[in-house]
Amino acid sequence: MPDDMQTMTIKPIDEFRWRVVFDSPPVNLVSPEFVAELHATVERIVADPALKVVTFESANDLFWLNHFDLARIREFPLLPGGESLWTDAVIKLSEAPVVSIAKIRGRARGGGDELLLACDLRYASRERALVGQIEVGTGILPGGGATERLPRLIGRDRALEAVLSSNDYPADLATQYGWVTRSVPDTELDDLVDALADRLATFDKPALAAAKQQINRASLPPAHDLHTAYREFIASLGSPGFAHRMDGLRRAAQAHGPADVEVRLDHYLGVLGAG
Repeated sequence: MPDDMQTMTIKPIDEFRWRVVFDSPPVNLVSPEFVAELHATVERIVADPALKVVTFESANDLFWLNHFDLARIREFPLLPGGESLWTDAVIKLSEAPVVSIAKIRGRARGGGDELLLACDLRYASRERALVGQIEVGTGILPGGGATERLPRLIGRDRALEAVLSSNDYPADLATQYGWVTRSVPDTELDDLVDALADRLATFDKPALAAAKQQINRASLPPAHDLHTAYREFIASLGSPGFAHRMDGLRRAAQAHGPADVEVRLDHYLGVLGAG
């Protein structure tokens, strides 16, 4: 893929540790190109015999990773059998014999939140990180893994609150819920993640991978459920409520600008049905 079309960059620290940096201006939407790159990146992660730790981060302080680009959802790549390439990528990431760490600055909504949920560890900037599942607020269903992963992390009632409300959750509350591993002051985030990644990179890969596999047996959702959720998400795009609410967001973007709508999406979703 040409450099000007790339949405992420692999930056090896050494043979044991990589950084993967998202950069899809202006608002880090999950595009078809991003999905293809993510899948290829995860396959590289799985195949590398020396790699132990991968950190996922963003070049954009406002958006760690945003929601799916719904205007292009029909272009999202599929596996040869017709299943979602996105779902295959997040399943493989969770099962990889490598520790994945999400370093979260900015908003992680919808698909972006579902990618950080697929990571093994999640560290968030107290001042800059927001997480949320926005789909119900737009009249559709989540499909990237949130409805399967969140209940296992934060419990059924809090998962219902998060998915049904479509609210943004600040880092400290997300930590209290168990949605992210820990929130820290923004000035401490890089040092925290770097120190942990450096420490893990000194351990034996077979021990890291086997311990992760043990915990996976007790905690990961069945792959079948993730594929089913994606199909239900695609079907929900045909609902009349989705068309109506997307029209409201388009009018808001015309009145206030697309950037304001993306930054304050939590607000706009809450007022679409008012009045």
